[in-house]
Parts: sequence; C-alpha cells; structure tokens
Amino acid sequence: MVKFSAYSLMISSFTPFHSIILKTPRRFSRNIPFNHSTKSRVASYYQNVELHTEDMMGASRYLPPLFRTLARLISKHAWLYTEMLAAETIVYQQGNLDKFLGYSPEQHPVVLQIGGSKLENLAKATELANAYNYDEINFNCGCPSPKVAGHGCFGVRLMLDPKFVGEAMSVIAANTNVPVSVKCRIGVDDHDSYNELCDFIYKVSSLSPTRHFIIHSRKALLNGISPADNRRIPPLKYEFYYALLRDFPDLTFTINGGINSVVEANAALREGAHGVMVGRAAYHYPWQTLGHVDTAIYGAPSSGITRREILQRYQEYGDSVLGKDGNNRPNIREVAKPLLNLFYSEPGNGLWKRKADSAFMHCKTMKSFFEETLVAIPDSVLDAPIAGGVPSGREDLFANVHDFLPPQYQAREEEALYA
Repeated sequence: MVKFSAYSLMISSFTPFHSIILKTPRRFSRNIPFNHSTKSRVASYYQNVELHTEDMMGASRYLPPLFRTLARLISKHAWLYTEMLAAETIVYQQGNLDKFLGYSPEQHPVVLQIGGSKLENLAKATELANAYNYDEINFNCGCPSPKVAGHGCFGVRLMLDPKFVGEAMSVIAANTNVPVSVKCRIGVDDHDSYNELCDFIYKVSSLSPTRHFIIHSRKALLNGISPADNRRIPPLKYEFYYALLRDFPDLTFTINGGINSVVEANAALREGAHGVMVGRAAYHYPWQTLGHVDTAIYGAPSSGITRREILQRYQEYGDSVLGKDGNNRPNIREVAKPLLNLFYSEPGNGLWKRKADSAFMHCKTMKSFFEETLVAIPDSVLDAPIAGGVPSGREDLFANVHDFLPPQYQAREEEALYA
C-alpha cells in the first residue's frame, strides 16, 4: 500500500462537483461531470497508496482539505490521510466539528490522524469522530515539531513512553469500530537502536489491539532542529523497517521516508513492504506522482483525465469554500496554493506561477483566477491524459537491503511489557 501526505486535508461539508460551463471555453472544455467515486474500503492494507501529512492543524489556522481534494481528483484509489489534528481541538470544538472533521463522500478511503497526550481527550475525540465515518484512526507518534513534541509533549516524544501509547491505542480502539494504527519514527535522539524500536513495537502491540504501524525510517532529533531538518539530517535506515517484517510477521508495516516516486514505491513493495507512504513528493510533483498511482500500484486502467478537467472540477470546489470561515479565509492564494506544482517541468510552468502571483492580488474567484493564469499553459499540456509517459525514480533504492538487516529481535517479555 502506498500512502501520501498532504498539507490541508480536512474539509467542511461542500456540494459535490458538477459540470461547469465557463465563459472561456478555449481554456476549459464543457459539461464534464464529476464522477470520481471510490470504494469505501479495500480488502486489506496491501498494495495501497496513502497520502499523509505530519503537520498539526489547530483551530487558529485550520483550512479546508485543499490538497486532499486535488489528490482525489487525480487518484481514485490512494488512501488519503488528514493532517495531524490535536485531540484537544476536536474536544474543544464540539460545536464546530464539520469544519474540522467534515469531508465529502468522494474522499474515501480517508484516515483521520490524531495526536495527544491525555487519554480522556483521545477517547472523546475518537468518539466524536465516529459520526464522520473515517476509514481508520491513526495515532501520531512521529511528529518532531517543537510545538508538538516539545510544549505539546506528544508526537514523536511518545516513543519514549510505549506503555502510554499502548494505553492510548486501547482507548482509541475502544471508542471506534474502524481499524487503528500508529505512525512513528525508528527512534528518538540516542534511543535509536533496533532493539529499542522493537521494544516499542512489541509493547504497543502487546498492550493494545494495534496491528498496523507506519514507520518513518529515520530517527527524530529533539535538540531544537526544525521539522524540515528532521526529514533530512537523520539518515534513512530502511534495514530497520525490513527487519520489522521479519521479526513481527503477525503485524502490518507501512514504510515511509525518502520515497519520492511511484517507481520507488514499487521498488519497496517488490522487496516485501506491506505498504508505502509518500509525503511531500505528492505535493511537489502531484501530476507525476499521483498520476501513476492507480495504474502502476493498483493495476487499474487509466482514467484518461486531463489537467484541464481536474482544474475545472477544482474550480467549483474552490469557489464554494472561498471566504467560508469569515475574514476572507480561505482566500484565493490559500485555495490555489495546492495547484501551483501541477505543471511542474511543463512548458509554461514559470509563466503560470508568475501570473498566479499577480492574480492573487486582485482575483476574487477561482474562475477569474484561472481565466487570468491558464493562458500561460499550452493546450497540449492541459489536454494530455493522466499517466502519460514513464515515471522516473530509483528502481535500486532498496537493492540489497536484506543483506544489512540487524540481528533478530528477541522479545524480553516481562521487561518489555512492564518497564
């Protein structure tokens, strides 16, 4: 399974996309119905794609699921994750939950990721989320942000307290009927040995119903470096991930970190990975990455959708959420931001971005924004069908990884459970 991360992934309830007729038909074709439905669930986690974010959204800066909407227009089958939402936000915003938890049926399959360090809030947040029919609840134990792992005392810091994580997962599972999972790193600061990672997995899975772990194959450093540096400086240790497959055959593991294309995702799957999570590559190269997911990962026939059609559908959605939260939020810049990489490496991309910068200053609707900016993109690009060409990526990214696996883990049951 491949999972993708994103940036603004929640949505207030909105009207499904319908056909749109514009005054500038040379930029958009006419009467294209929205028909991107998805199955509510798949049979298992294997060979899936998930879209995920590690950002925590609180009430003060919450936006609709802008990038997640774009991702679903491109891929019908990728599993989409919300950003990490603090359990406290859900609990304290009970009168405004549609803003934080609502989404359209077309978003399925979609996973709600929550964070927190208080069992009562995790229980209540999970209970409140039930009405929104998420396909899975994920507990974030991997975010290294100082706001989360520092002052918030959750995120990746919780890897140092696996007993609490086991209790938290039991509480979450007891308050929902959907599967639960944990997202974590391979270690924290000097607690970075393979045995310590295994102790964490063993304790959490023994103390709770958790059977699915998403493993970011880097450790986290909590010495003040930025979240961006925490995605770059600690080295990737894919051998730890593949050793977990060997040592915990009854659990499901999804690999994350440093995987930037569908080619590399398939390379991980060929080596035995249960699933793959791709994050910022999907955001920076959405057409090149998400455009190949359904065909290359799921074996589905190409939808043949074009970027012109995708933008037409996104336009109606965008205009429906502009200013919805008051004080001109979200604004044109925020709604259009997920689109800015849609023409990466294509003719006209630079001019499109310059026109977008100018249009942000005065356009009031997505319709007027597209009328002003899409003249920069050739029709041949706008009308090229999805999944055209050959995706790039390192097919040898996981070559010989099984030659470097650490020694087999031997669970010290009493110590692991009660330490």
